[in-house]
Amino acid sequence: MTISAFITDHMEQLLVEWEAFATSFGAVADNMSSLELRDHAKQILEFVARDIQREESAEQTERKSHGRTSAPGTDDSASVIHGKLRFASGFTLLQLIAEYRALRASVLKLWQQDCGVFSARHAEDMMRFNEAIDQSLADAAVAYSDKLHETRDTFLAILGHDLRGPLAATATAGTYLARPGAFDDRVRQIGVRVKRGAATMSGMVDNLLGLARTQLGEGIPIEPKECDLLEMCQWAVEDAQAAHPDARFDLHATGELMGTFDRARLQQLLTNLANNAAQYGTPGKPIDIKIVGQNDDVLLRVENRGPAIPKEALPHLFTSLVQLPAKEGNARPASSLGLGLFIAKQIAVAHGGDIVVDSDEVNGTAFTVRIPRQ
Repeated sequence: MTISAFITDHMEQLLVEWEAFATSFGAVADNMSSLELRDHAKQILEFVARDIQREESAEQTERKSHGRTSAPGTDDSASVIHGKLRFASGFTLLQLIAEYRALRASVLKLWQQDCGVFSARHAEDMMRFNEAIDQSLADAAVAYSDKLHETRDTFLAILGHDLRGPLAATATAGTYLARPGAFDDRVRQIGVRVKRGAATMSGMVDNLLGLARTQLGEGIPIEPKECDLLEMCQWAVEDAQAAHPDARFDLHATGELMGTFDRARLQQLLTNLANNAAQYGTPGKPIDIKIVGQNDDVLLRVENRGPAIPKEALPHLFTSLVQLPAKEGNARPASSLGLGLFIAKQIAVAHGGDIVVDSDEVNGTAFTVRIPRQ
């Protein structure tokens, strides 16, 4: 008997074994009905049986053997829906894979007991069966991962949005307590620390929101308006200074700095670069921030005198959640999320520009941002 015919004739037996294995996952399956535990298993097995029976050329066989199938499963395929529902039910990705592993083992074990003498035809059947199972598993795993990423990014977006109100109140309280002459020095210092903490958390929230928008496919939104970039730079330096009171920022500006840009986004970009320079630069050494207005574009450059960035790290520097190893005597703060440079890059790209980095032991590290005027 061919393996496809065996699957069709022994469908209920295979579904019982599938359900029994799914119940072995404990708490995640305790409150699931038999129908939920068998979720799309019959359709998956029917897909496998049809795929084995389908005629295919030598080229198609070669492509499948290397994992290059013609197309992934559609959004309404049994495998894709199974992956999504297993995520919704609380299964882990490893448990999803284990289901397929158990299904593969059950079918092969029962079929080999039934087929008698093993022949070349049986070997071909087994190869086609494994390819079909691999395809279904790949579709289910991709669907599961997509739902996982979608849920994570939606959570980040909601979290960042809901934190804005409390952070604004905290920052206002810090500013009030830090007013010169309003309270004694002890209270004023508390106000300064509150204001500094609020500035740090506000930057983290902005970066989380930027990450969520990017991962959800929306990109960093910009609203260009006529603005003064010198004023923007001054505000960015104030933000960075609040988070790093011991750092020394030197701002240098030349050229025409009026133009049509998203000032808030560019302020976030420059604040992220300044924070990064303070974090990795050598304590006591100045951080130079230069802005140059040119005919066709504006250049922003942030330089620090810290250790050189390892060459192997440069290609990954603007990837989300990547952090450089902390240098001795200059430990990375626990609040660092590894998002600052990623968000800076996305803001530059949203403006039609780009950002590059140069780093060596002699000149230190410099990030240069080019933002076109048009």
